[in-house]
Parts: sequence; C-alpha cells; structure tokens
Amino acid sequence: MASVRKLVPLRSSLLFTKFCASGYHQQGVRGGCYSQVASISTDQSLEKLLVDENLPNVSGLDSNDGVAKIREKFDLAKQRFLKIPDALEKMPKMNPKGIYVNKNLRLDSIQVYGFDYDYTLAHYSPSLQNLIYDMAKQHLVNELKYPDGCLASKYDQSFPIRGLYYDKLKGCLLKLDFFGSIEPDGCYFGRRKLSRKEIEELYGTRHIGRDQARELVGLMDFFCFSEVCLIADIVQFFVDAKLEFDASYVYQDVRRAIQHVHRSGLVHRGILSDPQKYLVKNDQFLSFLKMLKENGKKLFLMTNSPYYFVDGGMRYMLEDTLGGDSWRELFEVVIAKANKPDFYTSEHPFRCYDVEKDNLAFSKVDSFHPDKIYYHGCLKTFLQITKWNGPEVIYFGDHLFSDLRGPSKAGWRTAAIIHELEHEIKIQNEDSYRFAQAKFHIIQELLGKLHSTVSTSYTCDAFKSLLDELNEERQNARRTMRNMFNESFGATFLTDTGQESAFAYHIHQYADVYTSKPENFMFYQPEAWLHVPYDVKIMPHHLKVSSSLFGT
Repeated sequence: MASVRKLVPLRSSLLFTKFCASGYHQQGVRGGCYSQVASISTDQSLEKLLVDENLPNVSGLDSNDGVAKIREKFDLAKQRFLKIPDALEKMPKMNPKGIYVNKNLRLDSIQVYGFDYDYTLAHYSPSLQNLIYDMAKQHLVNELKYPDGCLASKYDQSFPIRGLYYDKLKGCLLKLDFFGSIEPDGCYFGRRKLSRKEIEELYGTRHIGRDQARELVGLMDFFCFSEVCLIADIVQFFVDAKLEFDASYVYQDVRRAIQHVHRSGLVHRGILSDPQKYLVKNDQFLSFLKMLKENGKKLFLMTNSPYYFVDGGMRYMLEDTLGGDSWRELFEVVIAKANKPDFYTSEHPFRCYDVEKDNLAFSKVDSFHPDKIYYHGCLKTFLQITKWNGPEVIYFGDHLFSDLRGPSKAGWRTAAIIHELEHEIKIQNEDSYRFAQAKFHIIQELLGKLHSTVSTSYTCDAFKSLLDELNEERQNARRTMRNMFNESFGATFLTDTGQESAFAYHIHQYADVYTSKPENFMFYQPEAWLHVPYDVKIMPHHLKVSSSLFGT
C-alpha cells in the first residue's frame, strides 16, 4: 500500500470553504460548524498569476545548455518568490478542529460511544510531563541505583514529539517516515543529533530492515513525552560521564520507572493533590456527552486508570457545569483498570468494584448497571453482556496501540484523539509556513531537473555553483518549516521532505477518523456522513502547495 502513496498537487487537493470567525465556514449542530463535503477545484487566479507556459524546456539539451536553462528557471523562480505571499491569500485553510477521515463513517449508524479517560476526556497541562519525568528520575536513582548525577537533568518540553522509536541495540531515538526510513535530521544519540554520515555508519542505510525493526520500540502515547526526554538524558549522562552502558537496559529501566509512577499511584495522587496545576477544565466535552445522550446514544467509559483517579478528575473538570448531578449518570458502563490492550484478547472476568469499601466483589458479573463500577474484564464478555454489535460502536482513545488497535481488529469503529493536531494545522495554515513550503517544492523540482539533465560526473563550475545554491535554498526552507514545529524532530505527522511519518502510517492503520478533541464532533450533525476525501494520497488534514503552480 505504501509504495503507491504520493503527495497530491494542489490542483487535485481538498479545498475547504472558510468558516466562522476563525476563517472557515461550516454549518451544524446548534449553530456550530460542520462540513465534511469538499470540492475539487483549482484556484484560477493563482494559476494565472504563477503559471507561464513559455518557460524554457530543458529536455534534450546537452549538459552546458541544461545547466544554463535551469539557472534561467531558478532566476525566474526567485523573482516569483516575491509574488507567493499574494498568491497564497486565496488558498484554502484546513480546520484545526475538524474531523479527518481515513475510512468512511456514517454517524447515524453509530449507536454506542466509548471513551478512554487520559488525554481523551481528560485534558492535562504541560506540567504533567514535568511531574512524570521527575518522579521517574527519582525512581531510577533511589530504587534502581542510577548515579546521583542523573538527578541534575530537567524535562525539556521542546525536545520530544510523539511517534518516535527507540533503538534498544544502538541507543538512538529515531523519527521514521511512512516507508520505514530514518529521517536524516531525526536521529539522536542522547541529546546529540547524528549526521547523515554517522547514520550511514550505524545503520548502513537509512532504511530500517526487518531485523533492525525488531530492536525498535514505538513511543506513541501522550505520556511518552517524558519517557523520550528521560531516555535521551540518561544516555547523554552516561556518554558525558564516559560510563559504559547497554542501550537496552536504559530503555528497560526508564520504562520500569515510568510504569512504576503510574501503577503505584504516585502520578495519580500528585495530580489530584493539585488538580488546578495539572488538569484543564473543559465544559465542552460535557455538552458533547449530553448531546449524544439527547440523541439516544449509549455511552461507556473504559480506562486503565483506577476509579478514584477518574472520579476525582471528572469531579474537578466538571464541577462548574455539572451541578448536583453525578458524571456517572452519563455512562451506561464505567470500566476502570481495564488492562488495555490485554482487554481485547484476554478472557479475564469483570469484577464489581465497591467504591465505599475500596474492594472487589467475588460474585460473577453477568450484567452491567449504570450505578456500578467495574474493573478488569475482556472484550469477549463485554460484547456478550451488552449485545452491542461491532460496527455500531465507536471508541475514542489517544494511544494507537493500547486504545485503538484492539477495537479496530474487533470490528469497532475508532477515533484517534491527537491533541497536537490542532496546533500543527494552525502552523500549516500560517502564511510563513506555506511560503517556505512553496519555495521548498519549487527548489526540489529544480534539483530533480538538474540531476536528470546533467550527468553526475559533470563538474563544471556553473553546475557546482547552481547545485550549491539550490541545496542551500532547499535546506533553508526545510529548516524554516521544521523549526515552526519542533527544532529537534520537526512535525509529528510529516518528515522534513514532506513524506508522512511512521506515526501517520499507524493512524491510517488503526483510526477510522482522527481529530484533536472528542468534542469536535459537536460541530457535525449526528446523521453526518464522513467521507474519505477524493484522491487524497497524504493525510486528509495536509494540503500541499504544488510547485507546478509556480511555473517550474
């Protein structure tokens, strides 16, 4: 499948109309916003401004003439760079709060909505990553006897992104593209970025083979930010201290420390001790849940977190809007400590949890009651009790493997909650990003023509000078786009060259739809049909500025 995917030029891209005060137009629930209907069109004014059919043709020329003609194209392109900002004004913008579709979905066929808790219903502040990082670091030193010097490091929120891989054999953090190749500027050993030469010396090639892939572990959920940073800092500490270490042990120990602060309840108690610092109040998702109930939908909550933590968080987040009602009244079934992803494949029995006594009952669970809380369990028993058919259930979660892979294989519909999506779409909509993107694709095409026209053994001064200029322009454009997202690893969904990332590939695999927050569904009619955009070969929320529109 991956081999036939390609970037789509603007002339066959999805063009959304503008709505509301934020620059987009949609119609929907309670005056909200909705439109998944897209049109395939071409901005005629943009083409008229930028396309010149009389540009010199470089095919069939000898090397000297080829270089001269491409130099002429480059000089013309530099003149047209000045016109790009005006041309971009009429280009469409993507909706940061939109729902993006990988598989067609009819909302009127969905009768049951299921939700994860952490980073799905619950929104956390960046301070939480600091808390997890510090607690795990303390565990490494106090319990696993790591050197005291490790305590000096601090969480750096500017370093990690979601969707990276750690090589347990070589100790590198990697960003991979859709095809499993290492992003040239996305390979770190500790906190040091490796050069392309160093990557080739370590891996032989940028492409990760099947044997090498066995040593990689994916860091996919939102809690992985602190894990990524701690792994890099521990590796860097050993390097700076000139201490020998095994990269696989670093991962195992950091993973154990991260799991300990979760399973022991340290993080849960830390959050509830100061919810104002760590939890973000959000009354919109309560309105969304109530809207679903009003439309006759059934709701359930299934999380790996313990009940006391979920209850404390929900009470805090909804205390201003819930009134005297209990949040539990919104859900037909509440399942805590579900042990996902094992929940989807095991045959563990459900246990009824006594909130007052803080213990589990011994009697068999053969029915669910809204006023009860359930622990553990498995998908097989869940379906037997509820009689809910797979295609009528949609499950919302942030972790592609723990939350969504199991439901996807079981026939449920799936919605990935990717909080970074809203921020990254806003960046993609900025004129400065689109300007750099347009320049990048123009230069990329000119480089391709230069290499296809001129022999690789051709080394005249004119060729070398033009090649250096083009490469410098391309690198500047790439660096500009990259730094707008993350200086270390760039965008979550894209590589620096415009390819989709490996993280994006997994979204394609396991998420029928994806959005930044569940409550974005409020902007869509309950009977909406969500369709995969026509002829889109990149992720639906991406919009490529085509170099063909700029006369190259």
